[in-house]
Formats: sequence, C-alpha cells, structure tokens
Amino acid sequence: MKYVLLLRGINVGGKNKVAMSDLKEMISRLGYKNIITYINSGNIIFETNDKKEIVKDKISQILDTFSFPINKVILTRQEYLEEAANLPEWWSEELFRRDVLFYSDEVDYSRMKNRIKMMPLNNEMVHFGKKAVFWGKSDEKNYLSTSYHKLLIKESFYKSITIRNARTFEKIIELLNK
Repeated sequence: MKYVLLLRGINVGGKNKVAMSDLKEMISRLGYKNIITYINSGNIIFETNDKKEIVKDKISQILDTFSFPINKVILTRQEYLEEAANLPEWWSEELFRRDVLFYSDEVDYSRMKNRIKMMPLNNEMVHFGKKAVFWGKSDEKNYLSTSYHKLLIKESFYKSITIRNARTFEKIIELLNK
C-alpha cells in the first residue's frame, strides 16, 4: 500500500533542517520501498504492507530522533486521492491562491470546522474534506486581510496542521498515480 507522509515546519527559513536524503534513508531502514520525496518541505511517498497504525508508530520513532518536534500527517494513497476526487467546483477556478490544510489526528475535527466556519470569509472559499480543509483566496489585493492570513494562525489547532499549496497537492497526486 502507498502512503503519503506530510511533515510540518521543516526546512522553513533555515530552521528545523531535515535533509530529505537522510529522511529517505531512515524510512528505507524500516523496510519501506519505492520512497519518493518531493521538494524540501517534507512530502514523502512510500510503499509498505504495514497497517496505518504501525506506519504512524514507526514514523513517529524516526521523527522523535530529531532535536525539535516534527508534526506529521500520514494518509493512505486512497485517502489522499479521495480528497482530490471530491473537490468543489471553485477549486479549478482561477484564484489568487489555493491551499490545502491537512490536519493531524490530534485535531478535533468538529471544533476546527466550527472555528473556521465562524471566521468572516473575505473573498475566500472553504471546503471541508475528510482529511483536509481546502481554502481558496480570490483576490491578491485583499490577501493580507483574509481570515486565512489573519485568524487561522491564532487558532489552537494551527500547529497540528500542515499546509500545501495547490501545485504541491496536485504534484503529489501525480506521484501517487505512477
């Protein structure tokens, strides 16, 4: 089975450096196969016969060896592709910015959804998937005043999500289908 591992907050602004080649080697030592990394921000695809809970435990052990905390989201290929198959129509429109907020198991989905629904959406669109929140921003001029930009970062669940832009989200789909 193929899995997608998405890491939060590594290799950003010169902080929390993790070499993808080192991480790939560590995952390989678990016996996982066909490991692919995409860009330097913690996007890893691999194959194993291990069940998801075992994968989570083994990956957690690897991440715990670093001197800083690394939050993660692990999805099966099927979970990831289901998100892509159920996108709203606005996702394919010409927007200033489209982001995918993958949330970890630590996030209380209902609370997160309610908090986001209470935010004033200023030229923004939000779609709640099963494993991610899809957020579109239509206007560059008003981007700095969006709830995405001003309010999301203040939420308690923010440190338990990892964000990918639309280009990265779609590239991972492509890699999963190889």
